[in-house]
Amino acid sequence: MPFTYPAARRADVVDDYHGTGVPDPYRWLEDPDDPETQAFVAAQNAITRPYLDGLSEVTAFRTRMTEIWDTPRTGAPQHRGEVTVWQHNDGLLDQAVFLVARRDAEPRPLLDPNTLSSDGAVAVTAWSLSPDGALMAYTVSEAGSDQQVARVLDTATGEHLDDELHELRFTNLSWWGDGFFYSRFPGLEPGTTGTFENMSVFHHRIGTDQSADPLVFANPERPDLGYDAVVSDDERYLVLHEFEGTSHHMGLLFKPLDDPDAEFVRVAQPGVAVHAFVAHHDGHILVHTDLDAPNGRIVAIPVEDDAARIEVVAEGDRPIEAAAAAAGRIVLITLEEASHRIALHTFDGEPAEAIELPAPGTVVELTGRLSDPVVHVGFQSFNHPPSVIRWEDGETRSFAEPTYAVDPDHFTVERHHAASTDGAAVGMFVVRHRSTTLPAPTELYGYGGFNISSTPMYSPARLAWLEAGGVVVVANLRGGAEHGDEWHRQGMLGRKQQVFDDFIACAEHLIDAGITTTPQLAVRGRSNGGLLTAATMVQRPDLFGAVISQVPVTDMFRYQHFTAGRYWTVEYGDAGTDPEAFAWLSKYSPIHNVQPEVEYPPTLILTAETDDRVVPMHAHKFAAELQQAAGGSSEQPLLERVDTRAGHGLGKPTSKVIEEEADVYGFLLHHLR
Repeated sequence: MPFTYPAARRADVVDDYHGTGVPDPYRWLEDPDDPETQAFVAAQNAITRPYLDGLSEVTAFRTRMTEIWDTPRTGAPQHRGEVTVWQHNDGLLDQAVFLVARRDAEPRPLLDPNTLSSDGAVAVTAWSLSPDGALMAYTVSEAGSDQQVARVLDTATGEHLDDELHELRFTNLSWWGDGFFYSRFPGLEPGTTGTFENMSVFHHRIGTDQSADPLVFANPERPDLGYDAVVSDDERYLVLHEFEGTSHHMGLLFKPLDDPDAEFVRVAQPGVAVHAFVAHHDGHILVHTDLDAPNGRIVAIPVEDDAARIEVVAEGDRPIEAAAAAAGRIVLITLEEASHRIALHTFDGEPAEAIELPAPGTVVELTGRLSDPVVHVGFQSFNHPPSVIRWEDGETRSFAEPTYAVDPDHFTVERHHAASTDGAAVGMFVVRHRSTTLPAPTELYGYGGFNISSTPMYSPARLAWLEAGGVVVVANLRGGAEHGDEWHRQGMLGRKQQVFDDFIACAEHLIDAGITTTPQLAVRGRSNGGLLTAATMVQRPDLFGAVISQVPVTDMFRYQHFTAGRYWTVEYGDAGTDPEAFAWLSKYSPIHNVQPEVEYPPTLILTAETDDRVVPMHAHKFAAELQQAAGGSSEQPLLERVDTRAGHGLGKPTSKVIEEEADVYGFLLHHLR
């Protein structure tokens, strides 16, 4: 039975890009408050929701995923003074609860975010303990929005103070003196969907109104830059990371905190190389940088001679993904075949003890302070549930044991490599149940952008898929950080097509290796990965049996005009201001490359009404273009699923995650035959 779609009005809108006229018939879908847009969304859900609810596979996955999810999970703790705080979820709570322990007392609940809303849609997005542990500052967001509100509570009583801070997005909280540093966009009203500019750093004094917070740093000459503030563990220096969009090539500034009149000293300009603060130690600012070292190194900059660079830890064979200082050591998280390793060094640069991890996997948290003897590591992998390792004086023990809902030995994890169009070897993880007979229904997942590595992560939803006879493949594409800075550069701006070529090469390898077949192969990605699956689907509709595109970027000509989109021009380019960028974006922008009379594979596009990171217009336009190109009906589904009270993904309630994952995997299992 064919799928029939509601007719969406095609407006006569044409933009001029450097002398080329480009139609934008669904421009009206950019306004989420327009009744016509709301009618479009309602019409899409009126098709999609009954269809998914009618699939027996969705019902079965919802039941099994709930069972696997119903296991305890614990986060890595923060320890200050005599106070330790951490997050814990008994299993199916929509949001993890904060627990507190003082000295050796039994832990007790400190903050339960589930009480902040009736539907679990208010989530804690950042939190930080004061140096003595007496207070906890935290931010919350509602319905998945990037918009944050900061509050403060007393860790002894659990009572909230009167302090409440607004106009916050993408901020951290760093304590000093009688308050904390934070960043905000002055004048950005709640609900604003315009682009964000003039991010500035302020200091909030506990017990005062936010309007009295003094400005610490602003750069009106560069309103496009963003900042986060970090106080050194010894509370002697304030360090600012200065971001140009989403580029990891940040600027770096510092100033002494004991001199209110001191000027910031600039260590690095943005847009050149990584310059990430590690610690202040013995009169030196330690910095993780990849300047003249693509895999990264640690240098020391004397505070009295900011032009000097003293190499402490030289560049190695493995890329450094992150660096910290804890337990009197420099702690390096490095990558080997897209899995994390933890190496420790003395402050003289000599190798010290390594923290052994249980398996190839991912460090999701690392907590500890330079003066404290303990490091806590949050770890997980494909078949290894979240756990927390406690390291002290070369000895490791468990702070939180993993809880297994399924036997990890029932699954195999293999490493494969595909040869891409330029001959480069593109790695991928292939995960399956030991009883699965190949070829089998396969989910090929990718991201490929923004210097983000795709490392092994635990997912109850994936385990249910694997139990059902599916295969999970996670590809390590160009654009990521798996092999250092050059791996990222090879997949950005005018070289973005290489990412899509890598993904297609991985798909073809899986078919050639007998792991799957074209009718059994699905591609899946979210955000930049949603762009990946949309673009590869449009380029190679013959290669895939199904497509999942979650919260995707699909309008590559206009993305920069909405909310956080302007931050991405350093990764994609700006078609409006740069003719060269317009040329390369024209070749892959999904909504501009959908073709009529092409049979596209079964497709499910997912977005959410309150996503203010990648606004829903991207998904709406892509769905409208696909359905229009199909002539208003198709034998295979070309569907859009629009969630309510949800955003880009951060802080999504457990109940909503289970519903979404069951819909996705039920859709895939139904169509990958």
